[in-house]
Amino acid sequence: MLHLIPSHQARPSDDPIFALNREATERRQRGESIVNATVGVLLDDDGKLAVLPTSARAVADVPAAEWAEYAPIAGSPDFLAAVLDDLFASEPELRASAVAVATPGGSGALRHAIVNFLEPRQALLTTSYFWGPYQTIADEADRSLATFSMFGPDGTIDVPAMELGLEAQILTQGRALLFVNDPCNNPTGYSMRAEEWRTVAEKLAALGERAPITLLVDAAYYAYAPRDRRTFLRELVPLLGKVCLLFAWSASKTFTHYGLRVGALVACVPDAKQRAQLQAALSYSSRGTWSNCVRGGQRAVTRLLTDPALAKACDAERADLVKLLRARTDAFNALAAPRGIRYPRYEGGFFVTVFPRGEAAKRAAEMRERGVFVVPTQGALRVGLCSVAERDIPRLVDALATAAG
Repeated sequence: MLHLIPSHQARPSDDPIFALNREATERRQRGESIVNATVGVLLDDDGKLAVLPTSARAVADVPAAEWAEYAPIAGSPDFLAAVLDDLFASEPELRASAVAVATPGGSGALRHAIVNFLEPRQALLTTSYFWGPYQTIADEADRSLATFSMFGPDGTIDVPAMELGLEAQILTQGRALLFVNDPCNNPTGYSMRAEEWRTVAEKLAALGERAPITLLVDAAYYAYAPRDRRTFLRELVPLLGKVCLLFAWSASKTFTHYGLRVGALVACVPDAKQRAQLQAALSYSSRGTWSNCVRGGQRAVTRLLTDPALAKACDAERADLVKLLRARTDAFNALAAPRGIRYPRYEGGFFVTVFPRGEAAKRAAEMRERGVFVVPTQGALRVGLCSVAERDIPRLVDALATAAG
C-alpha cells in the first residue's frame, strides 16, 4: 500500500545537475583528467571554492547568541533596510516604494512570488532558457511554468514573443507573473542592455492597464554584471504604480556564501495600503513555510552591506573574482567564435549556453566520454565557466566544437 500521494510518487530523487557533478567528481577521484563545467559556484583556477575573505571573517565574527536566537518572521529590520539600500542605491523612487522579507536564499524569494502572485494551477511566464528549479518550485507549489522564445532573429531578447506570452496569460488567468533572470542570465549568460529593458518596460506598462502584471527580476548574479549592475533599474522606475515590481535578492553569489542561505524578496508598490498588504502576505507565507530565516546569517550580511570598511574590502575582493571570470569569458569568446560554436552574446557571468546541432543530451553524453562535463537542457548545453580554470578552456571549446558539429 502506497501512502505517498499519487502526484508525488514519480518525482525524481536527485537534481540532474548534482548527479552530473557527482559523476565528474568520482571519475576525477579515480584518476581521470576531467573538465567539470556543471558546477554552479565560482571556483578558482585550482578548483577550490572562491570565498571572499572578508565575508568569511564577518560570518565567523557573529556572536553565538545571534546564531542561536530566532530572527523576526519577516527578517531582521536592519538586514531588510540594508538590502533595500544595496539594491536601490541609485534609485530613491524605487527605495521609497519598497518592502521586503528575508528568505532562505533567492530560491525562497522565488517561492514566495509564485504562491502570492498566482493562484493554484496558474502558470508563471519566463524565457525559454531558464534555471531548472523554476519549474520545480512552481510544481511543488501547485503552479506551472510557461515560456516564450528568449531570443529574436537579431539575437536580442524577443520582446514580441514575450508580449504574446503575457497576453496569453492575461486571457487564460486574468493576471501574469513574469520571471526575468538578469543580468548574467542562468543558463545563457546573457545580459540585457538598457534599450532592451526599456522596450520590455514599455510593453509591461501597456499590458498593466489590462490586468495585474507582476515582474520578478531574479538578481542572483547582478554583482557580476558586465556593466553597472544597477543601470537597468532606471528603466523600471516608470513601471511604479502600473506593474508590481519584485526582486529576488541573494547573498549567495554576491558574498560567496551559498550555504548561508541568506536572501530576500523585495516588492515595490507606491500605494501605502498595498505595501502593507504585501508585507502582511509575505510575512504570513514565511510563517507558513520556514517560519524564519537564520538570524546569524542576516547579521553577517548586514555588516557586510553597512560597515564602510567591510563593504569596501568586499568590493575589492569581488572585483578580483569578476576579473577571474572576465578572463575566462574572454578566452572562451576568443576560441569559440572562430570554431563556429553558436551561443548568445556573452559578456560575463557564471554560465554560457551553447546551441548544438542535434540532441543536446546525446551531445553532452559524447562530451562526457571525452571527460568534459556540461549540463544538457532543452535544445542546448549549459556551460559553467564559473568552475572551469582558464587553462582548461581550450579543451572545453574543442569538445563543444565537436558537439556542435
